[in-house]
Amino acid sequence: MSTSPHSGPADYEHVENPELALKYAIQHLSGERAEIIEGVITPMSPSWAHENAADLIREQLGPRMRELDYRAGSGNLDLPGSENYYIPDLAVVPAALARTEGPLLPDQTLLVVEVTSPSNGDTDRTVKRRRYAQYGAPLYLLVDRQEQTCTLFSQPGRLGYTRAEGPHPFGVVIHLPDPFGLALDTSGL
Repeated sequence: MSTSPHSGPADYEHVENPELALKYAIQHLSGERAEIIEGVITPMSPSWAHENAADLIREQLGPRMRELDYRAGSGNLDLPGSENYYIPDLAVVPAALARTEGPLLPDQTLLVVEVTSPSNGDTDRTVKRRRYAQYGAPLYLLVDRQEQTCTLFSQPGRLGYTRAEGPHPFGVVIHLPDPFGLALDTSGL
């Protein structure tokens, strides 16, 4: 006789909230970072070129973020009521929220940045763009390394963002609106 509390797959039918159980599990994978995209667990393993693009943006945002008491990071974003749990390449949030241990919600961000990789470009271009808008992220910057373009999406709504500036080729300055009010140099991305 087994001492295991679960005797088989049928026991999982009794989980009260499978969404919360899955999101809890993804946060506690030993030594791994992963996100859930439309119900699919996706491991995170960005390349150096990918990280370089995110870092160049973070460096440019740094002085303005300090003035406004904001922080940037790649902390977890939950999309409650959906099979989605994202780890953005960069999200800017108020400093007080940056001290939060658990995940934040997209509408608590000021800017979300996703940098495409060959393996996830379509996800960043379509699925995440739509979901971030539905969950109220005010600004979404898509850095498309495969197309070598940047697009800034704003004015989120239930069907997606209603405003897009771009795609602009790398090297063009992207103007981030208030509260940032700064010009983002995209050369070198």
